[in-house]
Amino acid sequence: MDGKSLMFLVNPAAGRSTSPAALGAVIEAFCTAGYHPTVFFTNRQTTLLARENGADYGTLVCLGGDGTLSETISGLMDIPEEDRPMLGYIPMGTANDVANTLNLPLRKPMAAAQDVLNGKPLSYDVGVMNWNEYFTYVAAFGAFTEVSYATDQELKNALGKAAYILNGLSMVPKLKSYHTRVEYDGGTIEDDFIFGAVSNSTSVAGTIKLDKKVVALSDGKFELVLVRTPKSVGELNSIVNGLLSQNYSGGAMQILQTSHAKFFFDEAVPWTRDGENGGSHTYCEIHNIPHAVKLIV
Repeated sequence: MDGKSLMFLVNPAAGRSTSPAALGAVIEAFCTAGYHPTVFFTNRQTTLLARENGADYGTLVCLGGDGTLSETISGLMDIPEEDRPMLGYIPMGTANDVANTLNLPLRKPMAAAQDVLNGKPLSYDVGVMNWNEYFTYVAAFGAFTEVSYATDQELKNALGKAAYILNGLSMVPKLKSYHTRVEYDGGTIEDDFIFGAVSNSTSVAGTIKLDKKVVALSDGKFELVLVRTPKSVGELNSIVNGLLSQNYSGGAMQILQTSHAKFFFDEAVPWTRDGENGGSHTYCEIHNIPHAVKLIV
């Protein structure tokens, strides 16, 4: 493996917001720095491309949104750890939860490329759900988890985060409660919840913001976020106000740290992984894989 070989994965959907001149400038920057880039356009085959080609390169850089990054990492996780390339990320998506967590330049491809060239590798924890479904920053069920993957891509491109908000508002009347038992490091919780998430991020769906002093990306721990079912309009307002003010000290929301979590439901519950459809499950088991990838930041 040539240490200066570089696999450049470009999501064409995100790439439409990147001019050919800007894309060319990014490639030129890598070449000037001594890298030998090979460009792959993903065409919805990101995971397969990363899995089949990643071990042939010293560095892999993906350009796209959080979904592109998630699919890339899923492909890399099928490569033996000793053969995985270092990973750079040029965020061009809508929510950009991972980019916000890592303080990467948003929708500024040249600035992000320079960060890749000048950055250092961070050992980044990755999650796995039910043993073979990887996620980069969040697996969640309940309120608004359908928003990200149910929002039309053209609407995302045209309206940005407003597209998520508009689609989320339309789902408020559909809020559903799920009776859930959750087992985590050192404890068990059983209650009715409208939302649950296992995350490794300070930003989830651009709405839930967690304290950067609490979230560590390489500690082998997830943040377990649970929101109990409100028993009144007042409690629902309290939850919404807590989200807006980032004040999660109320009794309806609980945030814990754990290396694993098991969820037991009375019915099949829809999940998302990194904003994409994660299927419906009556049982879900999630584990943290510490230091899974080297992410350049």
